[in-house]
Amino acid sequence: MGKDIRKERTLELARFTIQQSADVIIFHDSEGVILKANDAACKRLGYSEDELIGLTIQDIDPDSNKKTWLKFWKELRKEKNISFESSNITKDNKIFPVEVTVSFVEFDGEEYAVGFGRDISTRKKMEAEKACAFDEIQRLRKQLELENEYLNEEVGELQSFGGIIGQSPSLQTILKQIDMVATTDANVLISGESGTGKELIANEIHKRSPRSKRPLIRVNCASVPRELYESEFFGHVKGAFTGAIKDRIGRFELADEGTLFLDEVGEIPLDLQSKLLRVLQEGTFERVGDEKTQEANVRVIAATNKNLKNEVAKGNFREDLFYRLNVFPLEVSPLRERKVDIPLLAVHFLKRAEKKFNRPEIKLSKANLINMENYSWPGNIRELQNVIERAMIISRSGRLLLDLPENPSSKKFLNQKNSSYEIQKSNRVSTFAEIRQFEKENILKALNQTGWKIFGIGGAAELLGVPPTTLTTRIQRMGLKEYRPI
Repeated sequence: MGKDIRKERTLELARFTIQQSADVIIFHDSEGVILKANDAACKRLGYSEDELIGLTIQDIDPDSNKKTWLKFWKELRKEKNISFESSNITKDNKIFPVEVTVSFVEFDGEEYAVGFGRDISTRKKMEAEKACAFDEIQRLRKQLELENEYLNEEVGELQSFGGIIGQSPSLQTILKQIDMVATTDANVLISGESGTGKELIANEIHKRSPRSKRPLIRVNCASVPRELYESEFFGHVKGAFTGAIKDRIGRFELADEGTLFLDEVGEIPLDLQSKLLRVLQEGTFERVGDEKTQEANVRVIAATNKNLKNEVAKGNFREDLFYRLNVFPLEVSPLRERKVDIPLLAVHFLKRAEKKFNRPEIKLSKANLINMENYSWPGNIRELQNVIERAMIISRSGRLLLDLPENPSSKKFLNQKNSSYEIQKSNRVSTFAEIRQFEKENILKALNQTGWKIFGIGGAAELLGVPPTTLTTRIQRMGLKEYRPI
């Protein structure tokens, strides 16, 4: 008797556990007719137990039909346990995903099954969101690749001239002149400020010339000691002078059949210029300490940051040598006159610095470009490269922190002639009224340049180097308003 009571209590506990389970539990026969369902099944499907009993699995599973049921039951009978993902449909025709495990049961010679279903709507939603996020990342990545491909094509076109980057009219003129003179043997004189890329132009002329298979030999005339000029240009024999412990080939001999690039040619001492003129005119020279005459078939490309015409007038440079070098003159504009090239050059140097310092996370901002365009760049392209590299080293926040020698925007405004007054280097003391007026004009120019954007990257506050709240207060105090045409 006690044994029967314990068995009954065990069955009662099993029924209670089934009823309290959070999973959907359904008993059905081999035809799929529902015989029993727990509370979770009724609640999730929207039926009462009486309504649910007598329905078939096909009524609550939109993917099930007579044909698929026969196949399913045959497999269940064989495997005894099957797990899969499916869908359930509620009484009000709402479909939700479920993860199902079905077990085969034989009782009193009849075949049954019990199915355990778990609502996986939340999981599927998260998976869908992740899939959407992944798709979006892939889309953005593809877009970035296309943009990079486009930019690379643009840079590729710009770099078709050996890395000479820019699209300013003056640079385009230089590129056309390179095309014209490169295939000839004419001597070229490249003039321009230091750091404008004169050596890059010389390299490109040589690369495009018939002499490109022979070397381009460079001599920095400003760095050669006066007593070594002849040895540097023409070479020497052993014992020619103290320290000449062996024969040495000069630059003209090294450049035979090639090109000799004389950088800072205006620094050659006047008394040595005649020897340079001779080899240019006759193509012959002698090593220092040697009586044997050597021949050299050399094309000369010279560069200078001086005005050689003025040097000729001052008696510092031979006129005949000037004309010998100046067969085809090229004038390279300073960077301050090529503002349109600054963004392209900045991006180019930033990419090089990314690889050099392994800092791919540092990005250029609009404010960076505005500041760079407002700066005068006395050191030209070389200075721009150095500034970008230095900024890459000191930047930590993901944004490029420019460290220009002085406030570039202030410099621009200090030099503005359209201002209500012009601040000059003099002993005159400006009045407070003048300073207030300049501050007002300076803020207005910053606002106009940034489209009256105050906050965030590329905003006027960043350009002026002040907190946005400070700038907003000053705008209100000065009564500044954006002008919009009607």
